Amino acid sequence: MSDHVIWTQWEDLNVPAKFKKLSPVNTPIESSDLSEITFYVPTYMGGRPALELTKKMPNLKILQMPNAGYDDAIEYVREGMTLCNGKSIHDDSTAELAVGLTIASLRGFPDFIRNQDKSAWVHVKNQSINDKKIGIVGFGSIGKTIAKMLAGFAVEIVPFTQSGRDNTISITDLDQHLPTLDIVILILPLTAESKHLFNAKRLGLMKNGSLLVNVARGPIVETDALVKELNSGRITAALDVTDPEPLPSDHPLWQAKGVLISPHVGGNTSAFEKRAKKLIESQLQLLSEGKSLNNIIVAGK
Repeated sequence: MSDHVIWTQWEDLNVPAKFKKLSPVNTPIESSDLSEITFYVPTYMGGRPALELTKKMPNLKILQMPNAGYDDAIEYVREGMTLCNGKSIHDDSTAELAVGLTIASLRGFPDFIRNQDKSAWVHVKNQSINDKKIGIVGFGSIGKTIAKMLAGFAVEIVPFTQSGRDNTISITDLDQHLPTLDIVILILPLTAESKHLFNAKRLGLMKNGSLLVNVARGPIVETDALVKELNSGRITAALDVTDPEPLPSDHPLWQAKGVLISPHVGGNTSAFEKRAKKLIESQLQLLSEGKSLNNIIVAGK
């Protein structure tokens, strides 16, 4: 009998010999008996339906998320179950998008595209990312990768963490720094403490003409307050995540002034699959050797 029964979306995943490998090829997840699964990696971008399937896995021991965010998985963790996230898988892709959204917003790419659609040559002078003071709120692996990518520009980076560790500034001191920041990039986990961290008061503290970039989770920003600030013309925003999400077609955020919206695509790039498989294969090797897993969020028995 196998020590562990693994289900992932990849048939070609390298799995230790003593483990049993399942995939959509031999075990279609929506229609199969899932009771023997002990290690489950929800299909990437599968959302809540993929997590709901854990309820059909009575022997599940390890829930390995394929993304860095894990707030949506917490409610599915049962007693004795271990939850691991996909830290490192999306560092480069999400950081790349954060920098891309920042530059696109500052340099006016949305207007360029609209004018191109109208065959209109409209010359404008826009903002440069250079000479800007950039706050990165959340300085874990993705935040550090954003800082690394920004190192090629003439910018000042101000990192914030919950604890103020490693020469960063504590998020509790954020308010006194917000009026000095030209750009604020959000890349922190969604928790009870970070929900609506950027509420009306905090958005109001942002510098006139500043840019808010959210590549974290939508509920970290209070949407109604953001819409109000945007429509005042005082700040701009570039968002890969929104609240609600998906954003309904009639939501006022779509039509707000100075906003650039991408549909939560931070990690979903050509770089995902290779990195995801590498991490999961590493986790399975540790498991086969009886060693502690990496990226543990909730430790089971």
